[in-house]
This record gives sequence, C-alpha cells and structure tokens, in this order.
Amino acid sequence: MFLQNEINEQSSVVVRLLEEQEANIRQIAQAIRAFGPVYVCLAARGTSDNAALYAKYLFSAYLKLPMVLATPSLHTLYHMPPDLSRGVVIGISQSGRAEDVRQVLEDARAQGALTIAVTNYADSPMATTAQHHIAILAGEEVSIAATKTYTAQLTVMAMLTAALASDVPLQKDLALLPVHVQYTLDQAQKISAWSERYRYMSNFSVIGRGFNYSTALEISLKVKELCYLSTTGYSEADFRHGPIAMIQPGFPVMLVAPRGHTMAYMHDLAQKLKEREAEVLVISNDDDMLAQGLHGMRLPEVPEWLSPVVSVIPGQVFAMQQALHRGNTVDKPRGLSKVTVTK
Repeated sequence: MFLQNEINEQSSVVVRLLEEQEANIRQIAQAIRAFGPVYVCLAARGTSDNAALYAKYLFSAYLKLPMVLATPSLHTLYHMPPDLSRGVVIGISQSGRAEDVRQVLEDARAQGALTIAVTNYADSPMATTAQHHIAILAGEEVSIAATKTYTAQLTVMAMLTAALASDVPLQKDLALLPVHVQYTLDQAQKISAWSERYRYMSNFSVIGRGFNYSTALEISLKVKELCYLSTTGYSEADFRHGPIAMIQPGFPVMLVAPRGHTMAYMHDLAQKLKEREAEVLVISNDDDMLAQGLHGMRLPEVPEWLSPVVSVIPGQVFAMQQALHRGNTVDKPRGLSKVTVTK
C-alpha cells in the first residue's frame, strides 16, 4: 500500500530537506532581501493551497510582510492580472504542472516581481518559469492523496521563514523537526485501534486555528479524497459564527489543538461541543486538552509555529484508516488523478 509507505517516509523527507536544501534556501533568502518586497503573493491549488495558508501565517508573523493569495483565474481566464511587480511571488505545486499557477509566475516575472517555484520536480513547467526553484525532495509520490509532499512543502516554508528571519532559535527548532515527525508517526499507529467506530459517519468537521487552520483544511481534504464524505475544515473562530449550530449528538468533530496561543479557545470549544454531545477527537500535546476527547492523538512537544508539520499526520492516518474500514482503494481514490491541470 503506497499511501502507508509514503506517510511513513515523512521523517526521512524532512531530514533530506534540512540537509540538502539549506544552502539553496539561504541563497534565495538573500535574493529576497536584496529585492526588498512590499508584500508576498502565494499561488497554489488544492493541498498546496493549504501549504500556502501556512506560509501566510509564517511570513506575516515572523517577517512582518503583508501576505496575499493569488487569483489565478484573473491570469488565465479573464486575462486581467493584477500588478505584482513589487512583490515576491511564490508558486507551490507538488507536480509543478499546475498551469494556472505557472501563469501567475510568468506574469509576475514579466512585471518585474521576484518569482519562486516550490515543486517536487526541477524540470517541471513551474520550476523552469520561476527565477528560483526549491525542490521539496519528496521522491516519487504514487498515491493520489498527497501526504509526504504536503509536509515537505510545509517544511520548505518553515526553512525559508527561518532563513529570512535570521533567527537562531527558529533554526534550532527546525533541527529537531525530524525527531518530532517520527514521534508523531509512532504515536499515530494507535489510531487503527479505535478508528473503525467512525466507519459509518456521513458528516465530519475538523477545526483548528492560527497556524493550524491550514491543518484543519488539509485533514478535511484528505477525508474527502479518501472516504468520499462531506467534510469541512474550519477556523475555531469562524466555527462559532454559525456552523456550530449543525452539531447534534454523535456528530464527530476533530480538534487540532497543540499547545500555544490558541489553546484556551480550543479548550473552551471542546467543552461546548461536549455539551452538545458531539464525538470530540483531539490532536494535541496538552494532557488537559487530550482528556476532553473521546479519543486523543498525541503530539510531541513541538513549538507552535512548526506544529502543522506534525499535527497533520494523525489526520492523514485517520483518513487512511477510514478508507480501509470502508473498503475503499486508498492509493487511487475514485474520480481523482495525481496531476490536476487547471487553467
């Protein structure tokens, strides 16, 4: 089963990135400083768009740069691209073959922007369009559902942030990331013992906040892809503004709640969900938070800014186990292809 193998490869992929891409990322960071961007624009689709959302939080928090998400349709369908000349434009794609994202890079470069492609293939159209390329070094990913390429994209965004910030503590945090990833993979093996309980669920929500808003969206996407369910990822703050009304007894909700600035709000939400008799599943490294869940998925003591790299892994494993319980083909979900080319 390719998906299981690719999930398990994630710690080795992170090690490879830290060892082999440090110098390239440091050089790109120097080019960004020399350019002096007014803002950063991120262009991506699907899973890569969730990686871009993580980068939006990182760059905003540690580099104090305004962040925007690109509108690729303005480049490919309307032929009315915005002026990106004063920004750094980063295109993110596993395959590097997302034509609309590539077009954003091409237009931005023609306007004078500094362009960077983050892909798994150095010879891909996006990689050859941008001025700079960061290879995520994940190796071939056979399974349709992206797992190791996603955490590799997150790791690259974290490495670029640390390089631009010239922050020694951030660099020290990154050095320990492979250990945290392996710990999480080991802990996630326990999910198979209880996940069959949710074999017949028809609705499912995943909630995070801050850095882990992206994690909620990505876990929700993995469950959609592998289990063919109607699932939604929410920000904890947005969830309180209406969607919480749908919660009925037995409704399964997964909370992504590592220790950090969002903890008090996630803890409060867990209590409100339990009052509504929801089935609360918790991904956390906080004992009190884990105790709020019917089932808990333990994380290591990882800094909050890096927690999305590890907190998504229990969600990947949960989605895979659900697909197996339902008899689905996990490596080739119906109706999906590995490369989706949108224009």
